[in-house]
Amino acid sequence: MTTLYRSLKAKLPTTVNNTVRRLTIASLIGQIVLVGTGGAVRLTSSGLGCPTWPKCTSGSLVNTPEMGIHGIIEFGNRTLTFALAIVALAMLLSLLNLRKERADMFWLSFGLLASIPAQGIIGGITVLSNLNPWVVGLHFLVSATLVVFSMLLVNRAYGRPPETQQAVRSTLRQLSVAAAVLVYITVILGVMVTGSGPHAGDAKAPRNGLDPELITRVHALPVYLLVACTLLLLVLCWRRGRGDLLRSAIIWLLLAVVLQAIIGFTQYFTGLPIVLVGLHMLGAAALLAAGTNVADIALRSRRSA
Repeated sequence: MTTLYRSLKAKLPTTVNNTVRRLTIASLIGQIVLVGTGGAVRLTSSGLGCPTWPKCTSGSLVNTPEMGIHGIIEFGNRTLTFALAIVALAMLLSLLNLRKERADMFWLSFGLLASIPAQGIIGGITVLSNLNPWVVGLHFLVSATLVVFSMLLVNRAYGRPPETQQAVRSTLRQLSVAAAVLVYITVILGVMVTGSGPHAGDAKAPRNGLDPELITRVHALPVYLLVACTLLLLVLCWRRGRGDLLRSAIIWLLLAVVLQAIIGFTQYFTGLPIVLVGLHMLGAAALLAAGTNVADIALRSRRSA
């Protein structure tokens, strides 16, 4: 067994090579897609397309023809979770020889892999609780955490090491962290808004009891602050002549915020059509990645003298 372990370990990467980089990209894309498929489950009322867990039905591990499109959508979402677990495991193994030199990547990868089974269990509780809106919300927030972990891994696989980056002043670092925190608060409140709205995942699923009008207005408050914070970040970067990773990351964050705000307001004033709600969920995943990217780059950059 020891000889086999050493033989397998000798074949694993000893540097952050293209294989590791591609796995981080695959993980990030996959986690964002998972948010999209989870949205499709809810928006097509397929939340109970597989009425049991961990099997799809009491007598079948997979969906059956009798279950129709709802069974296909729900089982497809479950299958993607298993596929992402395989990607996370492959990434962890690829970093085994680097667990000391790149402990940051190794433990992020470990957290990613450990969170996926937790997500599966919460998904099972979601089904068994007949789509309790608070459990459904927790299920989404675990997906949000996985997007954050994946973004951090991509940064460390592709980004320049901290000692080679331009110095970032404390004001920019603080504003960058504030922007990321506002993104997270916005997403959490968005989950509560969704739990109060009409898209429950099943016609008989309960709602969280919050006033949709009130919680929507509360949800908009951090969005306004986020737009202002991001614009201020961009102005400060331009005034100081920064053309590095941070300014590019801030531009992407601003684009994500503006697009997400446009979709959010449009869906609100048009009666929450499912296409726009689905795009808003994908936008939330992109916003999480963009906000995490800005804060991570700012915090890892060398402090200015």
